[in-house]
Amino acid sequence: MKKTFELTHPKIKLARRVDAVKYEIKKYLKRERSKTLPEGADFWDFDCKFGNTEAEAEAVHVSQINKLIDQTQQENLTSFYVEILARAAHRQAKPQSDDADLSD
Repeated sequence: MKKTFELTHPKIKLARRVDAVKYEIKKYLKRERSKTLPEGADFWDFDCKFGNTEAEAEAVHVSQINKLIDQTQQENLTSFYVEILARAAHRQAKPQSDDADLSD
């Protein structure tokens, strides 16, 4: 998904438009996660970018998108750009810490 969202609309209030955008992004993420994984992959990871325009977009984590949309609303900006690209990934094993042995 590579899309510039307009927050201004002659009939829809800003708060309702922001909710609609968040829902559209959530629906896209759910649809991508439900696709079958290729062999050797554990989960779908997402490469995300967010910014006022496509040229200003910076890499962000998928969990930060809603917070950034809220920030855009507070700053009274009229549009923003979101890029979300799904990719199959393999989970990395967490390193064992020495502190776990001391708690026994």
